[in-house]
Amino acid sequence: MSEEHYYLELCENPVQFENASSVNNVFFDEANKQVFAVRSGGATGVVVKGPEDKSSVAFRMDDKGEVKCIKFSIGNKILAVQRTPKSVDFINFIPDYLHLEFSQECKMKNASILGFCWTNWNEILFITDQGIEFYQVLPDKRNLKLLKSQSINVNWYMYCPETAVILLSTTAQGNVLQPFAFKSGTMSKMSKFEIELPVVPKPAKLNLSERDIAVATIYGQLYVMYLKHHSRTTDSPCAEVVLYQLTREGSCKKTNVLKLNTTGKFALNVVDNLVVVHHQSSQTSIIFDIKLREPDCALNVHQPVLPGRSIHPYRIPLTGPAAVPSQPPVPCELYSSSWSVFQPDIIISASEGYLWYLQVKLPPAVNLLKDKGKLIDFLLRRRDCKMVILSVCSQMLNGEDKGSLPVVATVFDKLNQVYKEYLEAEQTYTVAMESGPSRGSTARERPVRTQAVIDQSDMYTHVLSSFTEKKDISHKFIIAVLMEYIRSLNQVQITVQHYLYELVIKTLVHHSLFYMLHQFLQYHVLSDSKPLACLLLSLEGTYPAAHQLSLDMLKRLSTANDEIVEVLLSRQQVLGALRFIRSVGGHDNISARKFLDAALQTADQMLFYTIFRFFEQRNLRLRGSPSFNPGEHCEEHVVYFKQVFGEQAIMKQATV
Repeated sequence: MSEEHYYLELCENPVQFENASSVNNVFFDEANKQVFAVRSGGATGVVVKGPEDKSSVAFRMDDKGEVKCIKFSIGNKILAVQRTPKSVDFINFIPDYLHLEFSQECKMKNASILGFCWTNWNEILFITDQGIEFYQVLPDKRNLKLLKSQSINVNWYMYCPETAVILLSTTAQGNVLQPFAFKSGTMSKMSKFEIELPVVPKPAKLNLSERDIAVATIYGQLYVMYLKHHSRTTDSPCAEVVLYQLTREGSCKKTNVLKLNTTGKFALNVVDNLVVVHHQSSQTSIIFDIKLREPDCALNVHQPVLPGRSIHPYRIPLTGPAAVPSQPPVPCELYSSSWSVFQPDIIISASEGYLWYLQVKLPPAVNLLKDKGKLIDFLLRRRDCKMVILSVCSQMLNGEDKGSLPVVATVFDKLNQVYKEYLEAEQTYTVAMESGPSRGSTARERPVRTQAVIDQSDMYTHVLSSFTEKKDISHKFIIAVLMEYIRSLNQVQITVQHYLYELVIKTLVHHSLFYMLHQFLQYHVLSDSKPLACLLLSLEGTYPAAHQLSLDMLKRLSTANDEIVEVLLSRQQVLGALRFIRSVGGHDNISARKFLDAALQTADQMLFYTIFRFFEQRNLRLRGSPSFNPGEHCEEHVVYFKQVFGEQAIMKQATV
């Protein structure tokens, strides 16, 4: 299949570790994203591999029994190892501390430790079948201090390191979940909630399994994802993923249902705020975007955004003594039964010794999602979306995939809404910074410019400038698209940059649509600006009326008198410049030398005579003498005038 077929792929640089065939046990620590390969026999050898080389470490420790769980605290400062159901052992890895083991038993009698979670570099939570115990680890004293405990029947637990929230499964069926949140040495009990289990024929009873639950952050909110398998006897036996939103305050709400439209074994990941559902038997994955709302549902019911596709094929290079340099890489078995999936975006193959990060490829989505409005909504929420969005805009205006003007307008409006929101946030931030911090207010953070912000420069450079040069597209459509983009900017009150107006004018002139240009200017469809006026001046040879249109525009700007004079002089329209400056009453203050230089450059002697005589008369009117002051630096012009017209042509001072 072509590359365009696959929208999911495994990362190019996976974390590689010793595979399950060469070690006794492989453990994964979700908080630090580390894999622990443990080999027993005499001493216990441990190799830890993480996403970065600096987080990798190898060490040996005394063999005191089978390792049931092993994790570093954040920053690899303290190692915790569980070997028995009653206690957890600790080893300092802090520099200058003794690497001696110390141990902590759970406080609750007859309790068995189900596992533990680090919530900070020196804070750890024991989860037992009778409750939870929250400790502070004191590495210098090599002991632990109990901060808080809670008695509760626990079937299993699930921890989200990103938010430091743990879910405890309670009750006989396991479907009442009790969350706790941890922060800076404190433990907070959140509102418990019940997972709605599917109806099964009596007398059968269904228990909630941890295999069907995942916890992840989507669009900044914490969700519990429940993989709900319906009984085959029901009207709709297809499985679905039910999302419950967890908040620190208030009750947990059932918010979204993701329709899987099939049955079987599934696994869940979250990548770039998309819920990815892997289906083992079909060896395909589908993605859901919970922000693509279905308008008529209080509880959002979602279908997959894109059709199901396999993860992109992955090849494992052969290594070790048996490897031959010319030997091709071996295809990896995708959707293998040995795969373990962890949140948010991790897939581990213990048999092959690889940890991959799952990634979403956006370009294939362009051809799979035909609705352009929906496609843009989807792309705007993705991390690396800018160039893909710009390519969509180009495709939408060109070739076989050309969209209608209403579709183009919809896309422009969606892009400019995001652009406007960013500009407003930036302006609010700037005003807040200039006014200084107010009493009791929290420090403002500068808004982050994400790739979803497509500004006028992006659109001009990557889409519109090349679009206007297309020979095979109707000039009416080109102009309509340009005006549609300008309309969209005006609609959200974004100041249109002059280069977009210039693009419109050049396109109109290129197609000799002067009447339309005249109307656009007359009715101020194109906003006045100095660069625009200068462009109009430059078009005088092609369109004579442009000269007057330009001057009218500059006059309306009222702050552009100097620019008008400069433009006219540069075009050797010296008399025109003089007439203009007289019309606005600035002729008493202008530089005589500038005008005389310009007249001299035209090589028109009569023009030079007229300009010279004008300034003589001005001098006489203002100072009572036609002579030029030394500070005006007009000596060479006086010499030239005498050479051409004679000494007698110089105006004499009137005698009383």
